[in-house]
This record gives sequence, C-alpha cells and structure tokens, in this order.
Amino acid sequence: SGAIMGAGAVKRVSAVRWGIGKRIVWAWVITIPASAAIGYVCTLIIYQFV
Repeated sequence: SGAIMGAGAVKRVSAVRWGIGKRIVWAWVITIPASAAIGYVCTLIIYQFV
C-alpha cells in the first residue's frame, strides 16, 4: 500500500491518487480495533464452552 503511493509520487506528487491513499489509511486504522473486537467476542464464546 505504501508502495502504491510511492510509485505515484516518483512521477509527481499530483499523480498520487489521494482518495485511494485515504482509503488505505482508514483500512489500517479500522483493522486493529476490529481484529481486537472479533478476538474478544471469540474468546467470550469459547469460554462459554470451557
């Protein structure tokens, strides 16, 4: 994902599709909390059976 931004910036900064970069950053921001929440819910479910 950083490579995508870098490849566009090599030509010129205006060649970078900032909308796509924004989506990439949001994906990074959302991934960790979402993974933690899913892990927490899975742990609660597993503890019900143990």
